[in-house]
Amino acid sequence: MELDKMDDNEWKYHGEGNKSLVVSHILHPRVLRLLKYPAEDSENPTQTVEQAFRQIQNIVDFSSNVMSRLLGEKFIHSGEVVKLPLEFVRQLSIKVQRQRPAWRCDKVMDIYSGCALCLPNLTSPTLHQQTHTPPLCIEIKPKCGFLPSSKHVSKDIKTKVCRFCMHQHYKVANGKWKRRSHYCPLDLFSGNRQRMHFAIRHLIEEPQNNFKIFKGGQCIYTSKGDIDDSVDSNSLLHHLKPYFLYGNNRINNHMTSRAVLNDFIQVLVNALLNGGDGGVVTDSPGEGRSFCDASLFSRERIRHGSQSLPSDSVLSRILKTQMLDTLDIEGLFPLYQRVEQHLQFFPKERCHLQINGPYNETFLERLQKSPTEDDGSMEYAVAKVQQYCVAMTAKDCSVMINLVHSSEENDDDEGVSSQRCLRDLHSSRPPCFSYTVSILDLDPKPLESIPRQLRLDQNIVSYYQRTGVALPKGSLTPLAGIITTAEHDREDCTLLFHPV
Repeated sequence: MELDKMDDNEWKYHGEGNKSLVVSHILHPRVLRLLKYPAEDSENPTQTVEQAFRQIQNIVDFSSNVMSRLLGEKFIHSGEVVKLPLEFVRQLSIKVQRQRPAWRCDKVMDIYSGCALCLPNLTSPTLHQQTHTPPLCIEIKPKCGFLPSSKHVSKDIKTKVCRFCMHQHYKVANGKWKRRSHYCPLDLFSGNRQRMHFAIRHLIEEPQNNFKIFKGGQCIYTSKGDIDDSVDSNSLLHHLKPYFLYGNNRINNHMTSRAVLNDFIQVLVNALLNGGDGGVVTDSPGEGRSFCDASLFSRERIRHGSQSLPSDSVLSRILKTQMLDTLDIEGLFPLYQRVEQHLQFFPKERCHLQINGPYNETFLERLQKSPTEDDGSMEYAVAKVQQYCVAMTAKDCSVMINLVHSSEENDDDEGVSSQRCLRDLHSSRPPCFSYTVSILDLDPKPLESIPRQLRLDQNIVSYYQRTGVALPKGSLTPLAGIITTAEHDREDCTLLFHPV
């Protein structure tokens, strides 16, 4: 980018989260991520230009020096900090304001520092053969994929029902969403194809902010927000059908809606399971239970025994990093208090202990070599607090799967492990997709968020114990008539013919 020739007409609103807003270039696969702050501070910025630059540089350092080492460099795009002309930023802020969801407008875009994070636009991949179908990009927020087994857990329900499923009750009660999602992260992280298919099916049925589909860089499927969180299944089918009309077994270019969605889900499962070394994760005692009691998936349906994630798959890497949280928030909070009390007496130690960075080799080494038992030291407390914050980043990350339709003649699995040819295994000549898998949303979690995390955990568990047990079996959303499990996952049945 030529920073001195920036034109706001070449950029458009792309999306936003709690802390930043993203715009994308209309011609080139680039996005700019700009900071946000509360609307009441719009006239008086809360930090200087140098502080804003340092905040974004911290995000880059944390991603490139810490998360890429834990999750795998092939999955990570760290980006770079850029300094934009202030007039460009101000004009851009005016332009995108009318495109923002109303419920996001309690915060405004930073128009004072000019600092931004420049990243590749993963919804418009550059890896692309010229085909009549634009690339697809699927964004999944998998959330936490294990149940805590720490001795510090005070409520037994936390070892039986996952955080996501309990949180659904709390979110609906507080008006965040109108309906609960039946998605359970433990099904997605199981490595079992049936359970993973089942999990993705429920992400499609109730995407909330955990599932999005982009086509040629345009978002074609997601929840519409807190006012109307409905989804248009017919529109989704219209978009997906051209990608799955290939192969000798497709008669007269006709496919049922059910078959289209089953094939689409199967391709996503293949991408999530594909690893670089073909290794398998073995179940370790620390992982605890692998089933959530609130999941609608019936354990009796598993026909192929226990399966687990390939060790180099994207979900395996994320799960390992999530499991740096060995103590649960209940066991972690006393260590946080130990660190806070120390910093009150010795505030200059904050930099030496790398509480909020710098995120370098020393930080990573401390993270990976912490003592296994609490010896009462500050080093142990700091290491466990840092492990927890890194695990929280992994629990809140997003996985981006880019799919590019390939010609049927291209049968070779070329490229690196994250860029291969996927085929749906159900038909004789199925469509082939080149794909890449990436991980994003890897900001460091601040130490100061830990007390809020404890309060939220207590509120979620308390509300679930008062009002919720397992999610109701059989309460299916409108898409359920279209989406079913893959053909080989269906229950056997018997047809009984009566004489007439």
